Amino acid sequence: MKQVPLYEQIHDTILTQIDTGVYPPGEKLPSEKELEGIYHVSRITAKKAMNLLAESGRIVRMPGKGSFVAAHTAALPGASAGPSPRIGRILAGFSPSVANHNLHSIQSVCEEEGYSLVLRCSGGSLERETKAIEDLVALGVRGLIIMCVHNENYNERILQLVIDKFPVVTIDRQLKGLSVPFVGTDNVSAARELTRGLLEQGFRRIAFVRPEAHETITLLDRQTGFQLAFNDYGLIADESLWITNLRSTQPESTGEEYGKQDIAIVEEYLRSHPETEAFMASEYNLARILKYCLEKAGRYREDMIACFDGPEVFLGEAEFTHVAQGEREIGRASMELLLKTIRGQDRPMAVLAPYRIIRRNERNWG
Repeated sequence: MKQVPLYEQIHDTILTQIDTGVYPPGEKLPSEKELEGIYHVSRITAKKAMNLLAESGRIVRMPGKGSFVAAHTAALPGASAGPSPRIGRILAGFSPSVANHNLHSIQSVCEEEGYSLVLRCSGGSLERETKAIEDLVALGVRGLIIMCVHNENYNERILQLVIDKFPVVTIDRQLKGLSVPFVGTDNVSAARELTRGLLEQGFRRIAFVRPEAHETITLLDRQTGFQLAFNDYGLIADESLWITNLRSTQPESTGEEYGKQDIAIVEEYLRSHPETEAFMASEYNLARILKYCLEKAGRYREDMIACFDGPEVFLGEAEFTHVAQGEREIGRASMELLLKTIRGQDRPMAVLAPYRIIRRNERNWG
């Protein structure tokens, strides 16, 4: 399969963000420096991606001010404008993997079925999630696909939607105890398989690493899978080795300050836990923090880190053994499930999309 240059991948991702309304006409886009950090690429690669967008007339570059979405940019069929019935999609955060795979799949089904797609982003905030729901309902959407915010209690606005029998499907974060259809990954099985890979290498003192967050079903399922892998070997996972107070990967806690705090936490952990042999991280960016700190301490060894998900732009060899979730399948299944709910058809309450374990140094072409 032909390798797609990184700058074209970034171009395609930003184009999707423009076409689906994440960046509306007139909106300022991230700078080249910001794109370097978002996609982990060089300034030259970021510049080539932005130049390609400018050459096609989709953005306007203003020296000293930045790059902006062109005022009269043409949207893809199925974007939020137009008279067709609407579907609302609420994101917890925005990433290229969501744009390239999940949203494309949802939009494809929308186009096939004559719906348009309207996006909102909660940024991990309960208040913004509530406002997004209210805005979309006020716009007259026929149903909602939501990646719910991590919170101790369920959003009261979502509870009201359930009471009102408004069509809702959740992605990734299942609302246990509520009659809300869900699409996601079998996190228990995936975490179990990933952890068994570490145990098969002979590691025993393994730390489970996750964000500081309310006990969401997603995290609990990954913890359960981690513990079950130990049980498979007649062992018990040592919870005293776990790191559960990191914050930088949470949508509401992004920024350099939180990244530095997490690095300090991991560095202190490594000083106080010299016995830890390996790490299973619940997220890719946590794995990168671990690797940085381990290398700095002179303790990094290949294959000692496994994680969920991979880099946003991924071509070539995998940095860590990781779970690759089926974003395309999740997107299509969530839309199909929502349509069945809207139409009053029989539908399952949960759909688990396939996942893959990609081994470190395994080549992947997206």
